[in-house]
Amino acid sequence: MTRQKIEIKKIDNITARQVTFSKRRRGLFKKARELSTLCDAEIALIVFSSTGKLFDYASSSVQQVIERRGMLSETERLDHPSIEYDRDTLSMLSKEEANKVRELRQLNGEELEGLNTNELQKLEEQLEKGLRRVSKAKDELMFKGLDELKRKRTQLMEENQRLKQVMRNVAQEQGQSSESVNIGSIFDPPLEDDSSDTSLRLGLSLFK
Repeated sequence: MTRQKIEIKKIDNITARQVTFSKRRRGLFKKARELSTLCDAEIALIVFSSTGKLFDYASSSVQQVIERRGMLSETERLDHPSIEYDRDTLSMLSKEEANKVRELRQLNGEELEGLNTNELQKLEEQLEKGLRRVSKAKDELMFKGLDELKRKRTQLMEENQRLKQVMRNVAQEQGQSSESVNIGSIFDPPLEDDSSDTSLRLGLSLFK
């Protein structure tokens, strides 16, 4: 004869509920003890009955297990989620994620069907604010680039003046006056030399 499958729901009869609680509590603690022994796991169980009575089991000490959990970092807790992440919490997080995804798509001009005038107006204001922030960031970047170019230009001009002064000092040490040396010509682009063309014209005139 097969065992009848019991529907998992709250037992209304108080006496039957207490009997079931006692049986299942002992079974739960037995399984915890077996798991701890077989796998060398540190386990702590805390159970309150509907009457508020406390029952607990620990492979070592309930307090010790609780303190060990308290020493876990936030990242480790996320990697080992506890029972506080129940179905309601997961459902809420899923809805939140879906809402954020829908908002992003609407900002990209998608899934606009079904929005009323007020919702479209709010979406338009969000886009305008975003564009203003982007424009501001772009202007700040451009001004920063201009300031950098001005700074480099000033540095080059100062370096140019320094090199001119060095050339004047060298000329003076060699017995030349600063007036006889055209310092500026050293840093200016050379003029085109047309001497070769003049010589060519003179040579051609001799054969005429």
